[in-house]
Amino acid sequence: MNSYNFYVLLYFVALAFASVNLITTKGDESSVLGAILDCNSRVGKEEIVAIEIAIEELNNQRNRNLILRVKCSRGESALAAQAARHLISKSHVAAILGPNSWEESSAVAEVAAATAHQSDIPILSFSDSAPPWATDRWPFFVQATPVTSNQMKAVAAIIQSWNWRRVNIIYEETDSSSSGNILNHLYAPFQDAGVRIDALSPLPFFATSAALTDELDKLRRAQCRVFVVHTGVALAERIFARAHQMGMMEKGYVWIATDSITSLVHSMSPSAISSMQGVVGVRRHFRDSSDKFGEFRTKFMEKFRRRYPGAEKNHGPGIFALQAYDAARSIGLTINGTEKIEEIVFDGLSGKIEYKNRKLSPVVQFQIINIIGRSYQELGFWSDGSGFSTVLDNTVKSNNSSMEILGHVVWPGGPWSTPRGWVLPTVSNPLRIGVPNVSLTSKFVKVEYNAATKNYSFSGFSIEVFNKTVQNLNYSLPYEFIPYTGSYTDLVKQVRLKEFDAAVGDIAIISGRYDYVEFSHAHTQAGLVMVVPIEKYSNRAWLFMKPFTKAMWLLTGLINIYNGFVIWSIEREHSTDLKGPFFNQIGHLLWLAFATLLSLNGQRLHSNLSKMATVVWLFVSLIITQSYTASLTSMLTVQRIEPKIANIEMLKNANAFVGCSKVSFVKTYLTDALQFNSGRIKNFTTPEAYAEALRSGEIAAAFLEIPVAKLFVAKYCKSFVIAGPTYKVGGYGFAFPKGSLLVADVDKSLLDAFEKGVVKDLEKSLIESEICVDIPADNETTNASLSPHSFFVLFIFTGGTSTAALAIYYIRSRRKVDDVAYEHKGIWMFLVLMVLKKWRYRRNRMSRKVSDLESLPDSNS
Repeated sequence: MNSYNFYVLLYFVALAFASVNLITTKGDESSVLGAILDCNSRVGKEEIVAIEIAIEELNNQRNRNLILRVKCSRGESALAAQAARHLISKSHVAAILGPNSWEESSAVAEVAAATAHQSDIPILSFSDSAPPWATDRWPFFVQATPVTSNQMKAVAAIIQSWNWRRVNIIYEETDSSSSGNILNHLYAPFQDAGVRIDALSPLPFFATSAALTDELDKLRRAQCRVFVVHTGVALAERIFARAHQMGMMEKGYVWIATDSITSLVHSMSPSAISSMQGVVGVRRHFRDSSDKFGEFRTKFMEKFRRRYPGAEKNHGPGIFALQAYDAARSIGLTINGTEKIEEIVFDGLSGKIEYKNRKLSPVVQFQIINIIGRSYQELGFWSDGSGFSTVLDNTVKSNNSSMEILGHVVWPGGPWSTPRGWVLPTVSNPLRIGVPNVSLTSKFVKVEYNAATKNYSFSGFSIEVFNKTVQNLNYSLPYEFIPYTGSYTDLVKQVRLKEFDAAVGDIAIISGRYDYVEFSHAHTQAGLVMVVPIEKYSNRAWLFMKPFTKAMWLLTGLINIYNGFVIWSIEREHSTDLKGPFFNQIGHLLWLAFATLLSLNGQRLHSNLSKMATVVWLFVSLIITQSYTASLTSMLTVQRIEPKIANIEMLKNANAFVGCSKVSFVKTYLTDALQFNSGRIKNFTTPEAYAEALRSGEIAAAFLEIPVAKLFVAKYCKSFVIAGPTYKVGGYGFAFPKGSLLVADVDKSLLDAFEKGVVKDLEKSLIESEICVDIPADNETTNASLSPHSFFVLFIFTGGTSTAALAIYYIRSRRKVDDVAYEHKGIWMFLVLMVLKKWRYRRNRMSRKVSDLESLPDSNS
């Protein structure tokens, strides 16, 4: 028995020496290629089969003898490090492919670096989240998969295309993600697209059903309804199954899956697909119509079926198999060859293979798919720099940012309707809006409590502007106001703490509050001004024109000219001076017009009509003149308004006290920006307190925000004035939580209200509602200009008198003309009768003489 054991031992020793001799003689022709993969996962299985095919092809095509040694890490860093140590020390591998995660890859790299004489062994990592410094730290480290950032650009482009502004990201929690490696790839693309990450939900691979339910329920209670799932396929299937059970795969929700999930959709079970209906996915694009891919697919399916019979129902390759195949070919070309990894360039199955600084060139083209029914539909493509397209054409230069070009998308819960991306408040769950109850003036915010109804009522300019803005939205937004007694900064902090959904009122927009909330556009003018008592001094120059308004001066001049015309018309019959050339008569007319204010033109009026008109006008002009004199005298004694303090330098030089609101930001601004001594600043809570302190000299100036200052000066219009420069700070806005989906809609609606004049009308009503309390007493002289309204009856009286005199004169003149004409007619008739009578007399006399001559006897008889 002992002799038998001796011969057996001798046999194995001889066999061992023979094996060593064989390896020594073929060392130049044989190389061992190691692989550290998760053999239990679908990705690991595809990668093993793809690497085997690549090695077989290299051995056949290039007459090499590459040997593959695969170690299973099961996704654990410790097992990956142990496998690396064995492959390097025992198997003497020429290179290592894998692992898939950064945790495993870094562990393998540390083992390789610790083995000094083996530190030149290339490690082609399949991790897509390796940090940028990895290749600098380990010269042998090669990143054989593209980084995640470009994939996230495609996801961000989808979200931006549908005008969704916030997103929730669910990712698989690993050591690298906790250190920020994955998160760095997530933030930048979304930030560039203007999309805010509302919530980050890390989930471990081994998360329990209860943990999944709690996390999804927390996300469901928030407003955002856009979710990006960036996990492994195993965890993703559990997430979608739980979300489906919780009603989160219904109408109104948006789910976007990344390449780690969508590239394995072909391997998912029907039950997993059924719970993912309406999911939009982004995956790396590869050409599946080439002959090379067809040959590889045939080999892959045959080998995969033989290796995993019954374990996997779908035997087709995915992108992970293709990139493993290309990585194996890349490293195979460098083993026992002259080429370096940086010199490798070829068209692989997964795309163009080119390593720059030991990093695979990033992928710039991605395919957009939509999971529908039992499988998925290929919608189109997204390319970095070109946007969305239905076909890939590198010759066409376009940048289409709208996903609508890809056609209809089936979203969860409905085939056509595009989700809003966030949930609106409901009547049963309205928006809770905090309103400050410490406003300096009730004109902006007024909170009243009704003891009978035990309810609060809210009014004021800021409240009205918000109401008008909400009414202008294209959807219903239920909300309720809740009073808050506390400082404005504390109020915005309550919005951040989600005690309120928003805050509305005279809340100043300042940089410090942006740390807590996000503001809408300002609905008031921004600025801080100084209000001081007025300084008065006499005014001169054109003051003599001020007693009358322009209309009064014009009407007085017209009445003067009219009365002069009336007197000229009446008196020209009795005065030779009023006759003559045209321009001479015009001069006399104007002289009569204005001279009658003080005298009778130095001449005696002949007509009673002109006397009547002149007396009435003198009476009226006496009243007007005396009124003008009194008003001018009052104005000469009244002093013009000017500020007592012109600028803040005067305040600082005099070390004067100044006032500001107790609950506003103004005190901090005065001390920090304007360098006022905090001990010289007094706080006030009401406009009346400001006015009393300014009048008594307790403070020399009050610093108020422009909206409040305008109301204050309007109320005390005779006592105070705005002086000095305007400091650009503040402006009242509505506060919302950071990243609120309402801000953009509220801003648009508010700007629309400005453009339509709605806010302007509210501002006008606001200023007009503030009545000046500095109204002078009845016995005090005002400096208001006199208008025709004050002398309306007198102007009617004098104008009517002059018109009546002129009318009577013209009537009399007409009668006189008629009488003269009648008199001339009688004279002519008398003369005609006399002529006829004389003619008849002479005729009769002649007739008698003839008769006498005929009656005389003839002397000859």
